[in-house]
Amino acid sequence: MTKTFLVTGGAGFIGSHIAHRLLREGATVRVVDNLSTGKKERLRDVERCIEFIEDDITDRRVCDRAVQGVEYVLHQAAVPSVYRSIHDPVETNRANVIGTLNLLESCRQHGVRRFVYAASSSAYGDTQVLPKKEDMAPNPLSPYALQKFVGERYCKLYNDLYGLETVSLRYFNVFGPSQDPWSEYSAVIPKFATRLQSGQSLVVYGDGEQSRDFTYIDNVVEANILAIKAPRTAGAVINIGCGESLTLNRLIRFLEEILQVQAGVDHEPPRRGDVRHSLADISLARDVLGYQPKVTVFEGLRQTVEFFMSNQRW
Repeated sequence: MTKTFLVTGGAGFIGSHIAHRLLREGATVRVVDNLSTGKKERLRDVERCIEFIEDDITDRRVCDRAVQGVEYVLHQAAVPSVYRSIHDPVETNRANVIGTLNLLESCRQHGVRRFVYAASSSAYGDTQVLPKKEDMAPNPLSPYALQKFVGERYCKLYNDLYGLETVSLRYFNVFGPSQDPWSEYSAVIPKFATRLQSGQSLVVYGDGEQSRDFTYIDNVVEANILAIKAPRTAGAVINIGCGESLTLNRLIRFLEEILQVQAGVDHEPPRRGDVRHSLADISLARDVLGYQPKVTVFEGLRQTVEFFMSNQRW
């Protein structure tokens, strides 16, 4: 692979994993990240192999500079938090919507070949129908969910109106090594794993029977690589998950088994904007991308726990 890529949010959890994979395949990689949630430490081992732009894509001039000479853009940059968006809808809209629109326009102006967008399963909302399929009506329950859905629609418009090839990948609950466990808005798996390691109790919002399609990071990276070159996908919205559902209570039992501990659990009321159940129909991803999850949830949990046990700074 000798192509030139821009990874936005490339110092973030998902973006850094994508950058590493592209480099292993021989690509030329440029990263743009304002480091508001990203960490340069995630790229320390490859910092001499990439071009790093520390700046903000909400500035159109930054987008113009970042996409110059680039063939493919993998747009991961976002403020990826339902709860932060509820507390600060204006600023998260700026990052998630204005940043995406700026980037799409720069890609159009500079002749980028394909734009792969990190969309979100939160766009589905709390529909009772499972699994979630791409042709279902969206029902965002939070500013974040709405912002990510708006990004999808902008991608489709730029594909249809301007001929910029776009693919939107609706991620389902991504987890894995180097995910930040310390933020107030951290995802549940790194937070649970690190708390169990240190002997702390877990906080579960609700009864713990809410379920998620937890998707290991390597599967998501693979989907992005496939989306770069897959035919018949321009303008498409595609679910990326494992196609399996796991309750929080069962997740805790898995972590107890891996860590050989017994968890103390404190229950608090459900949080606003939370979806009760989420499960991906990944048949379209299989059909048009050739996507097949290669790492199971349990194996992904084991690898994630091993990472946090050997990397205490996280």
